[in-house]
This record gives sequence, C-alpha cells and structure tokens, in this order.
Amino acid sequence: MPGEVIGFAGPPGRVFSRCVSTDPTAPPSEPVHVTIVLPCYNEQDHVIDEVERITKAMDNSGKSYELLAVDDRSTDETLARLEEAAPRFPRMRIMRFQHNSGSGTVRRIGTQQARGEIVVWTDADMTYPNERIPELVDILDDDPAVDQVVGARTSEEGTHKVLRVPAKWFIRKVAERLTNSKIPDLNSGLRAFRREVSLPYLRLLPPGFSCVTTITIAFLANQHPVRYEPIGYAKRAGTSKFHFFKDAYRYILQVLRMVMYFNPLKVLMPPALWLIVIGFAKGVFDMVWHFGYFANNTIMIFVTGLIIGSMALLADLIVRSRGDV
Repeated sequence: MPGEVIGFAGPPGRVFSRCVSTDPTAPPSEPVHVTIVLPCYNEQDHVIDEVERITKAMDNSGKSYELLAVDDRSTDETLARLEEAAPRFPRMRIMRFQHNSGSGTVRRIGTQQARGEIVVWTDADMTYPNERIPELVDILDDDPAVDQVVGARTSEEGTHKVLRVPAKWFIRKVAERLTNSKIPDLNSGLRAFRREVSLPYLRLLPPGFSCVTTITIAFLANQHPVRYEPIGYAKRAGTSKFHFFKDAYRYILQVLRMVMYFNPLKVLMPPALWLIVIGFAKGVFDMVWHFGYFANNTIMIFVTGLIIGSMALLADLIVRSRGDV
C-alpha cells in the first residue's frame, strides 16, 4: 500500500519508523538531490499545512527530494496526523523518536539519515517562508563555492521580543568577533547546506535550539563559505518551546564552546594578555611608590595572566594536533 509505515532499528534507546511509498515515480531507493529535515513536536494543528507548503514548492521546482518529518515524541496528535496524511505525500518519510530528544538531535539524526546531497533544515511552526526552499537550493546548485545558505530574518516575531532582540544582538556580535565574520542571523532555523561538508561537525551539535548556531560557527570557523539570503519571519503557530533565560545562556555557552573547539586563542589569549599587561603596569607602579615591594594582588594578576596564556597555547596545540581543522 502507498504510504505503508514500517519499523526499523535506530540508535540504542530510540525507535524509528518511516513512510515508504510504492509509487513507481518515487521508490525508496531512488537517489534524491535534496533532503528536507522537518522536526515536529506538538504541531498537530498546522503540521500538515506545513508539509503541503513544502511539497508544493519542491514539486513545482522539479527537483528530486525527500521530506523527512521527524516526530520528537509529541504528546498530541502530530504523529497520527502525519501517518494519516502519508499516502498523499509519496516523497515524505516519517521518523518517530521513542523519547523527546530536542530539535538538535532531530536535525543531527535527520542529516545522518538523509539521502540527498543537499540538506535543508526548517521548522514546522509556520514561521519560515518554506516556499522559498528551492531558492536556497538553487544558490548551492549555481555556485559550487558556497557550502551553506542561511535564511537571514529581517524581523523578530518570537516570544519575549523585548528581551530576545538585545540578547541575540549581543550573542551575534560575540560570534562575529570570535569568527571574524559578518553574521546577519546567527540562529535562523531555515538553511540549506551540503551534507558531505556537514558530516564532520554533526557530532558537535547540542540537543537543543543552539544546534543552528553550532552549524553556522562550525562552517565559518573552517572557512566554508556561508551566504545569507534575506527572508521574512511570521508569527509562530502554536506554543513556543523557547525558554528565554535557559536557552539564551545555552546560546552564549555554545558560541564560546565552538570557538574554543576550533580557535581557543581567540577566547583565552585576549584576557591573558590584558592580565599580563595590567600586572606588569601595576608592578611598575608598586616599584615607584613602594620601592622593592610588589603587592600580592600584583603578583596574582600577572601569574593568572601567564597561566591563562599557557592554557591558550596548550589548547591551540591540542586543536592543531587533532587534524580536523
């Protein structure tokens, strides 16, 4: 039967299912050019509308594709709605998680399971203009030098807007400083990239929202060209899963973690040099005003700078010995 759902083994602790079409025009073994990974968690009221929008745009584009709809253990009828609609969408595969694992885990496993050369990440909450997915793919097809295309939002429509805007601006500026790159949108959920390029970095993806920040910084830190395409951003359908304080903290931590992973000197050496300079200047001051005497805090500041600088050099040596940067 078209759209029959069968089970298959996945990583320990998870069970997946997929929708297999017997449509001769789209057999499961047919190579596809694009895989669209769609995380679905409690999106029952609009998930089918989103699937329809994506499949219509891709069908009109003439590109070969698969839509990988991943249910992240929804507590509503999201999975049932997807399985019920599966016969209408022969190019949709359904994966089901046994435990709620977060959008980062969904995107990581979805990318690993993807059969397309190009992978698209987006959301099922009706916020992103998914009808423009073919445009992002066209940029990658037309310019082999570009490895990732990010939909850069021109407005902010999320919850906690008053707090989110300055917080995201600050985090973005930190990321720009640490990566020496202009980043119009650090955590956009709509992006297309070359799967082969992304594979070494998938293990770095955290389980939550900051996975999109991680993949951006990973590409930039390793000199993979990233292009930004302005897009609109609509008000979310359903309930937001974003928690401002917890997720903002994770964003900042993940930016620092990723830059430390690829270029620790960027994070550690500036404070080390500042402490050494301050300690040296204060030592000169102590010698002038208290000849032959150094204050305890002068020694502590100077030695702390030396320790952090030594850690920076050691971390940089470890990074360069890994062979993956």
